[in-house]
Amino acid sequence: MFLGSLFINRESFSTYFKLTIEECSLIGVNSIILVAIVSSFMGAVTTLQTAYNLINPLIPDYVISLVVRDMTILELAPTIIAIIFAGKVGSSMAGGLGTMRITEQIDALEVMGINSSSYLVLPKVIASILMYPLLVILAGILSIMGGYLVGSLAGIISPTDYIYGIRFDFNEFTVMFALIKSFVFAFLVSTISSYKGFYTSGGALEVGIASTQAVTTSVIAILFADYFLAQLLL
Repeated sequence: MFLGSLFINRESFSTYFKLTIEECSLIGVNSIILVAIVSSFMGAVTTLQTAYNLINPLIPDYVISLVVRDMTILELAPTIIAIIFAGKVGSSMAGGLGTMRITEQIDALEVMGINSSSYLVLPKVIASILMYPLLVILAGILSIMGGYLVGSLAGIISPTDYIYGIRFDFNEFTVMFALIKSFVFAFLVSTISSYKGFYTSGGALEVGIASTQAVTTSVIAILFADYFLAQLLL
């Protein structure tokens, strides 16, 4: 019912375009630094741990980067970054909408005849669906680059072997699978967080509770969706 209300009594296209661009900046641009740091260290740590567990003369070195590539594309970039996305962006959405609810700003919009759910929530959902896949692509690239730098500097794997492992037996569908997961995760985080914030009642304490519930529920939904998408598409 909440999702259906987003498409009733909508405002003009120019209004949504302006609001969506603003949300894209808040959601995507402001998350780049955090995503870059996490994904770079994620690739570096994955390379170190994979090399530690594959010390065997019968296993070629390029298998290290092959494992890093598949883990990054299939799971680490879309899913781990989604949990961070829920913690940063989801809590911000729930907290912002919850504050507007308890300060009666949402009620003021409805008094003016504006569909508050569509005006406030729809741009957030669209911006999340647009920006989060881009963050996943960035995370995947930086994670593989982080593994390349650590593997080369620490002498774990030569740059030639690392690049060979990245290219070896590459399945293009894994990239499509990661993007499908990113669209689903962005939709789940934005809608769940917006719902929790939009229907906050009480005072400042309830805003904090709504933000916590938004993150918790989003993370659980991400994990369930991750499992079902893997069952359906792989």
